[in-house]
Amino acid sequence: MDVLKIEAVLDNLDEVLAFVDQRLEENDCPMKVQTQIDIAVEEIFVNIASYAYSPEKGNAEIGVEVSDDPLEVTIRFADSGIPYDPLAKEDPDITLPAEERPIGGLGIYMVKKSMDNVEYEHKDGQNIFIIRKKLS
Repeated sequence: MDVLKIEAVLDNLDEVLAFVDQRLEENDCPMKVQTQIDIAVEEIFVNIASYAYSPEKGNAEIGVEVSDDPLEVTIRFADSGIPYDPLAKEDPDITLPAEERPIGGLGIYMVKKSMDNVEYEHKDGQNIFIIRKKLS
């Protein structure tokens, strides 16, 4: 697994996306799939940067691994911030008009719908959030 260790601040989002995209492009990831993955990576990293250490700052670790059978990418996010399981929150009711929906949860909902698998665990003082997506 290739790993990027980086300060979890919004200014580093472009570097995180470039790191992930390089691995996807090395494996001939279709543009549609890469775009879905980029949206998910952005949502997760922005959440870490915005909430994991608030109001302090901390680090994040992003790992990317591509497997062959099936051709699939696994992206692992880890931080030592406040324990928080975004998957424990109930999905938003998207049938409600936007003005009637409570704020929050839509981004993680989109991640869950666009990825093939999402997992969260809190282990050894770390939030670990894993997404998987088939590349073909």
